[in-house]
Amino acid sequence: MKFRWSCAESNKSVAAQLAASLNLSPLFAQCLLNRGFDNVERIGRFIDPRLKHLADPFLIPGMERAVDRLFDARQSSEPIVIFGDYDVDGVSASAILVEVLAVLGCKVDTYLPNRLDEGYGLSQVAVENCFERHGRKLILAVDCGSTSAASIAWLQAKGCDVVVVDHHQVSTPAPAPVALVNPQLAGAGQPSFRELCSAGLAFKLAHALMKRGRKVGLPQASEYDLRGLLDLVALATIADVVPLIGENRILVSAGLARLNETTRPGLLALMEIAQITTAITGYETGFQLAPRLNAAGRLENAQEALNLLLSQDINQARAIAKRLDDQNRQRQRIERGILEEALARTRARIDTADDFVIVDGHTPWHIGVVGIVASRLLQEFYRPTIIFGGDGEKWRGSGRSIEGFDLAQALRECNELLLGHGGHAMAAGLSIHPDKLELFRTRINEIARRALTPEQLQPALRLDAQADLDDLTVERVAELGKLQQTGIGNPPVHLYISNATFHRPPQRMGQDNQHAKFWVTDGKGIRESVWWNAGEAPLPEGRFDLAFAPQTNHYLGTSSVQLKVLDWRPAAQM
Repeated sequence: MKFRWSCAESNKSVAAQLAASLNLSPLFAQCLLNRGFDNVERIGRFIDPRLKHLADPFLIPGMERAVDRLFDARQSSEPIVIFGDYDVDGVSASAILVEVLAVLGCKVDTYLPNRLDEGYGLSQVAVENCFERHGRKLILAVDCGSTSAASIAWLQAKGCDVVVVDHHQVSTPAPAPVALVNPQLAGAGQPSFRELCSAGLAFKLAHALMKRGRKVGLPQASEYDLRGLLDLVALATIADVVPLIGENRILVSAGLARLNETTRPGLLALMEIAQITTAITGYETGFQLAPRLNAAGRLENAQEALNLLLSQDINQARAIAKRLDDQNRQRQRIERGILEEALARTRARIDTADDFVIVDGHTPWHIGVVGIVASRLLQEFYRPTIIFGGDGEKWRGSGRSIEGFDLAQALRECNELLLGHGGHAMAAGLSIHPDKLELFRTRINEIARRALTPEQLQPALRLDAQADLDDLTVERVAELGKLQQTGIGNPPVHLYISNATFHRPPQRMGQDNQHAKFWVTDGKGIRESVWWNAGEAPLPEGRFDLAFAPQTNHYLGTSSVQLKVLDWRPAAQM
């Protein structure tokens, strides 16, 4: 897929001033400017994120009331049921709150809904099953509940209070629990915590609980070290693909350091089964640890994942990790089959001029993997995608979106066609009667055609700056590495060179010649370049511009700069 190149506006004078003030290279200064950092203090905090810069947790809407209600439960020895979600964020948030509430002396049970039988979050069937099993007077819902007005009202009519800790968009009308801890409710002029996932909010709640505990003289609150939770916070934040800015940058930076030193048996067993032997970065977290934790909730019940995170015994943890690994392999097989079918159906049906949103559903498709399939189709066709599966009178689906199209808002405009929905701008879950699928496809495409331009359906390749190859040294790439951990809101550094030529002829490599390697020169320097999964795409020829991500290659004790090729085009088109 060819990209729409978009280079950030160069501001050489400001970049030079910042570079001189902070002893940075002009290239690194420009990259910081591209990310909205234009003063010395903010840059210092960004480059060197510290836990001491985390804001007071009581600034988050609903936090004071949530802490009040939980301390009331502790005081009266009232059992608390933590009602979580089945993904990594929901499971990690549940584990954090189980641990913290237990430290404070609370009586805690957990309930994780079954994706296949109960659906997402505080569905009516799930809350009835939870209430029947536990019959408690207080449910703490994490990573769900912001759209569950009817279910929460049902629980309260039964004499059960509900506290919600969630980061998803809030429905209209909003639910009315005892406390709704959700940064989406922050008003104009109030501090924003919207980047946080639910595990991040759970950490903030843990912080607030310990502050209250210290205030009232609880010794365990003074003795407890909240930093021990940061491995779970980093895991969930990366897995949930939330913006890695603001407090998330602090939490992930400290959390990855903690993850590399964790003594948590469940995470150690998970690293072992994933055969991770190097330092754990965002890649290992997002692509090796998270999928195995997610597998349980996708295929059956996420209780195994929660048990793993809470396990205190390495042998028990290894047994659970092995089962999760087996489930992940099963998930991969199921996903491959559905993806092949969905790709074939989409290629046969799609009208790229008219279909701004891909919508498809099929009864045999497993609802536990439709979200992954939607992501794969989005990567292939680059347009919002919603995939349904299920049986009988109700299909359940998952959607993924692109920049410029608020999926949650679009679903609200389709409310009367859906049985339920919830989520945020870039991802959402929903349910529908199969008979309404065509009407829904038509409606959401009408909405998308109003919101998106055809140009937005070509993926943009965001480029930080034009580079000179002689400036791309190992030291310079290490300096650019200070932007890590990258992700949404803080993208990886992408650069380009102009009017380049081959220094040596390109060569294909890999078992099926699917990769390509070549040495390029811009007349100032020469660098090795690798184009992973180039496939049968044509290689550059003549004079060309090359877009790439700079990286360091370590081989036989030697380090050298290598360009990871992103795209190319004939020279001088920008």
